[in-house]
Amino acid sequence: MTMDLKTGDYQIFRNSFRKFLEAEVVPFYNAWEENGIIPKELWRKAGQMGFLCPWLEEKYGGPEAGLEYSVIIAEEMVLAGVVGTLFPLHSDIIAPYVYSFGTEEQKLKWLPKFASGEIISAIAMTEPNTGSDLSAIKTTAVREGDEYVINGSKTFISNGINANLVIVAYKTDSKAIPPHRGISLIVVEEGAPGFIKGRKLDKMGMRSQDTAELFFEDCRVPCTNLVGEEGLGFKYLMLKLQQERLFSSIWGQAMAEKMLKETIDYCKSRTIFGRPISDFQHNSFKIAEMATEVELGRTFIDSLVVDHMAGKNVVKKVSMAKYWINEMANRIAYDCLQLYGGYGYMEEYPICRDYRDVRIFTIFAGTSEVMKSIIAKEIGL
Repeated sequence: MTMDLKTGDYQIFRNSFRKFLEAEVVPFYNAWEENGIIPKELWRKAGQMGFLCPWLEEKYGGPEAGLEYSVIIAEEMVLAGVVGTLFPLHSDIIAPYVYSFGTEEQKLKWLPKFASGEIISAIAMTEPNTGSDLSAIKTTAVREGDEYVINGSKTFISNGINANLVIVAYKTDSKAIPPHRGISLIVVEEGAPGFIKGRKLDKMGMRSQDTAELFFEDCRVPCTNLVGEEGLGFKYLMLKLQQERLFSSIWGQAMAEKMLKETIDYCKSRTIFGRPISDFQHNSFKIAEMATEVELGRTFIDSLVVDHMAGKNVVKKVSMAKYWINEMANRIAYDCLQLYGGYGYMEEYPICRDYRDVRIFTIFAGTSEVMKSIIAKEIGL
């Protein structure tokens, strides 16, 4: 069973968000790509229109529409060529930590601002010497009275420059066995003593979405900012990483569909030796192969969204989707750019940016190799 997100109220919402992107994002996106950052006011504009945290309950400032509207937002951002805006990172990957594990006081304090765009959020897990192995993080926190004192550093933090609220993974017990039992989560707000934003990192793709280094030097945060319980941070991360990987797969699938559609249009119009590129058997076969993979991916992701929303255990399938769909999207990018020839290497053609942007999808939220390890475990190996 799948949902048709292109009919009825879904289509009305899709059209509304598409118009928002056309008016507020697309005309300025190239400049944002060059600057490596998106203006903060865009978040407030999105919040005013109800495009942030669409699933969030009304009592916390949300429209209470449902997660499927977040799926529409993720797809439309890709189709408009502005995937680096990354609203779903804020709305569907970070906000759920506060919603699921935060106290009622924390929810009432922060979630309405998540929905309005007053808060721009980030989550800080990765460290300079710790990538996929979260249990090996070195950032620590020691409790002193009513505060935690945090020391350490994080890197590759999406929204790191713009963020005024960061959920930080750190060790409250560096001697815990196994190590992951010592991990906790805490909210660090902009302006906290000892919280330092480092340099904005110069990336290969998704350049408009700011990515930064963060430093904590005797950073003092109230104990009331602890998310959930001490020592359960790793469990919380594992629970919420499933939705993060789902949205990564949704982006990858939409990227593959966008690149294929645009390449087919190009191949029909571009001629060589007096014939459209699509007339050559090798090219038509290559396009047919890509179209088949893209169709398989769409069927898989649609059913996975339904299963996830129904509360089913999707660890195995979401790991499969995160691995296969994003690897597929990278194959599509390679083959599509090849069909463009020299023009594909030019920035004036969308395939050039898409080729760069899609590369990170096999890396963030867990590499393809980590996904394969999880799949192997899930099938009993």
